[in-house]
Amino acid sequence: MAPRPAWKGYLKLSLVSCAVELTSATDHSEKVSFRVINRKTGNTVRRQYIDSVSGKPVDTDDEVKGYEIGGDEYLLIEEDEIDAVQIESSHTLSIEQFVDRAAIPQIYFDQPYYLSPSDEVSEEAFAVIREAMAKQKKAGIARIVLYRRERPVMIEPFDNGLLLTTLRYDKTVRQPDEIFDGLEKGKLDEELVELATHIIEKKQAKFDPSGFEDRYEEALLELIAAKRKGKKPPVAKPAERPSNVVNLFEALKKSLGEESGSPGKSAARERKPASARKPTKKTAAGKAKKSA
Repeated sequence: MAPRPAWKGYLKLSLVSCAVELTSATDHSEKVSFRVINRKTGNTVRRQYIDSVSGKPVDTDDEVKGYEIGGDEYLLIEEDEIDAVQIESSHTLSIEQFVDRAAIPQIYFDQPYYLSPSDEVSEEAFAVIREAMAKQKKAGIARIVLYRRERPVMIEPFDNGLLLTTLRYDKTVRQPDEIFDGLEKGKLDEELVELATHIIEKKQAKFDPSGFEDRYEEALLELIAAKRKGKKPPVAKPAERPSNVVNLFEALKKSLGEESGSPGKSAARERKPASARKPTKKTAAGKAKKSA
């Protein structure tokens, strides 16, 4: 069964437009999910809105959205009034500009969607836009109203169609200096960096998403299967928790040995004693100052 489109409208490039539809690129339907059950009766439990003052349940027909305008005073907004709010991006993906995809920091990427023509008449115009973007190696920036929110989006060629990725607003993204401000970029020991570089080289591989498996979900399914058979849940061996490395050089050297299948001496030279290492500029300057 084909997935239901999340949005239908038009893709517009200057005076060229075509009918398109948006489909989520991800699927979470196969995930293990649980229902809340009444332990005493074995029946499922359903949520119900309760009046915060009277404590009585509220009928579905009496539920309405409210916008707080001060204190405990709310302005009631009906669903049809919200649906009546329409702007251009409610129905049209108008490409405003083209940028290099690499110029957009990864942190701004949000949710991916497939963009495809919604009828045969639109296929030619859609293909022309896609091929022109591919030829220029550019990504388009547009806006779309999705789930009652206008979102900036990036559109790029993908396979035989287009990939639309919603983008986060700048005000919603924490700047890195908020988190990394206390981390200093001091000079590192070149031997340690070299060892870590060798480990990265040994672990290089071609990206293959088919190799990713949800091991936690598999463990949940084993638990469910055991309980259905009336057996005791499997007791997993506690995973070993890593600790802070005391001797970084030895840890890197040992790691390289495990990746190489050897003790690690062939790929990395023995660590020189501190007195035999080549002094850094800072150290040499300090010695010269002391000598003077």
